[in-house]
Amino acid sequence: MRVLGVDPGLTRCGVGVVEGVAGRPLRMLGVGVIRTGADVVIGDRLVLIERGIEEWLDAHRPECVAVERVFSQHNVRTVMGTAQASAVAMLCAARRGLPVALHTPSEVKAAVTGSGRADKAQVGSMVTRLLRLDAPPRPADAADALALAICHIWRAPATNRLQRAVAAHRGTGTARPPGTAGPTGTARTPKGRMS
Repeated sequence: MRVLGVDPGLTRCGVGVVEGVAGRPLRMLGVGVIRTGADVVIGDRLVLIERGIEEWLDAHRPECVAVERVFSQHNVRTVMGTAQASAVAMLCAARRGLPVALHTPSEVKAAVTGSGRADKAQVGSMVTRLLRLDAPPRPADAADALALAICHIWRAPATNRLQRAVAAHRGTGTARPPGTAGPTGTARTPKGRMS
């Protein structure tokens, strides 16, 4: 599996491509940062991020794009910029028909370091070790993008099994718990009445 990891940001958008499968050594194919100036108007900054991501998609042809899930922070302005950059990455992937996976920062940290509370230095150190690099990628946004790709490669098999199990359950017509949607999308109460 080849995954493009995207650590979204307006000023620095980390990108990294990792190839491999869970349980086997992984290989980094590329890492970098798409930069935009704070003095550039927001629309132009988003266009620059889009062009940068498109170049990475063209160069590396990933099978999937893993993007950090935006979460609420105290600084609303920072959250907005991160969310806008994240949306650009998802749009670029969707335009090509590539699946997009969203992972929270704590999921990524837990997958790569074993602790959802790891700091950036610990993430960078583990990324360096897992990918057998000479030094941690700089800046930290680049290392975070690689961590996202690693997280997705390791989590994808379990996620895929769960999705197949849910799809198989829906296709069998087996009994559903009371109050859950049936094949027609209408929920039934325990007595069989429509809710």
